[in-house]
Amino acid sequence: MAKRSERDQLGELTLDTDALSGIHTERAVANFPLSGRHVHPALAAAFGQVKLAAITTLARLDHWRDDTAKVEAMRQASRELALGELLPHIRVDALQGGAGTSLNMNVNEVIANRALQILGGTPGDYERVSPLDDVNRCQSTNDTYPTALRVAAITLLRGLESNLVTLQEGFQEREREFAHIVKVGRTQLQDAVLTTLGREMSAYAEAVGRDRWRLYKVGERLRVVNLGGTAIGTGLAAPRRYIFEVVEELGQVAGIALARSENLVDATQNADVLVECSGLLKACATTLLKISGDLRLLSSGPAAGLGELILPARQAGSSIMPGKVNPVIPEAVSQASMQVMGNDAVIAQACAAGSLELNPFLPLVADCLLTNIDLLANSTDILQRHCVSGLVADEKRCRSQVENSTAVATALVPQLGYETAARVARTAAERSETVKQVVVEEGLLTELQFAELVSPEAVCRLGSPERNLGDEDLESER
Repeated sequence: MAKRSERDQLGELTLDTDALSGIHTERAVANFPLSGRHVHPALAAAFGQVKLAAITTLARLDHWRDDTAKVEAMRQASRELALGELLPHIRVDALQGGAGTSLNMNVNEVIANRALQILGGTPGDYERVSPLDDVNRCQSTNDTYPTALRVAAITLLRGLESNLVTLQEGFQEREREFAHIVKVGRTQLQDAVLTTLGREMSAYAEAVGRDRWRLYKVGERLRVVNLGGTAIGTGLAAPRRYIFEVVEELGQVAGIALARSENLVDATQNADVLVECSGLLKACATTLLKISGDLRLLSSGPAAGLGELILPARQAGSSIMPGKVNPVIPEAVSQASMQVMGNDAVIAQACAAGSLELNPFLPLVADCLLTNIDLLANSTDILQRHCVSGLVADEKRCRSQVENSTAVATALVPQLGYETAARVARTAAERSETVKQVVVEEGLLTELQFAELVSPEAVCRLGSPERNLGDEDLESER
């Protein structure tokens, strides 16, 4: 393959003639063989949007006034990157030194060389289109990288929010479907009081709804960017009009209501908003881990466990135990949630390790943060599609556990009082009878009264009725 040579301040390197990346990318690839992963596609796409906004704004301010063809070529190349068409040429590792300079230069080189192709030239002819003097004009890694990261995060969060809404609706559907199924509620894994399976589903729906709302609100802070601040937030080498206009242009390009930070120095050096966002993602992961654990427990057995829920069978559960089916979806979601929690700790450390006017560890933050959003988006999707949408209740099992549990005695306290209800529970256990059998045999309640006290309406009622079943009620029931 034909070769070309490029030179930087460290010397000269030979590259393939048609390579869209250049010498800065080659040095970064050689320097950082760390994770074996390229940068997140959403981050690369967001960088394309940032470059498109910068070039468009500068062109409007009469930069390159005599070369509209170059402007349009750079704009087209930026759009292609934003659409993911040039993603194979973004080759740097997700983890890199230099606060993201390697990614910024990879992007600059790819856009410049692609623009040269559009103009009918060959890659490497930087006299015609320069990665630095043209594509990176009036910019720094220190304002483009954080801005691209925020744009990427907001874009991915929209997908996660949508999945959370769908998951919440899935639990709400199960809430309605299971509203009539009375079951044993448990505290500390011990029988406690009666509830309904629908009420249990409603709690999951509420928790997922809160996560969705929290992540929606954090977008208000993520949309405040430091583009235009250049190196440390002072706007060095950037025209004042460009600083005032470029963020609005980026908002139109990305379809996001972005705002320029009122203090660009603060926005350049402090990454606490990313910690906040990560913390809310961790809260979402906590919700999913708790729900997944509950689904595994409620479906346990099924013969020798709780067995109240039947999860959709997704695959054979064992290579040695015939007929075994495992709760693989909740297990997978649990692992993803744990990974999110671990990444959150990494993000907190990386953001805290920033020094003076810049945080050099944003590549690590970007890798963990965008990965976390992906993990949660994928987890909520498979949890809804492969599990929650197909949940089935074992009503017979729930009914049997209610009848045989002393938890039912708690439902009788408003009518019988604590001491009598406790004695009934002990008697039932001693006689190996149900609580219902004991209260009916002893004439404490009729079967109709007992049924009313353990009905779905009764166990879901907020508080106890103001009256007990008195003589008039007994007479009317006879």
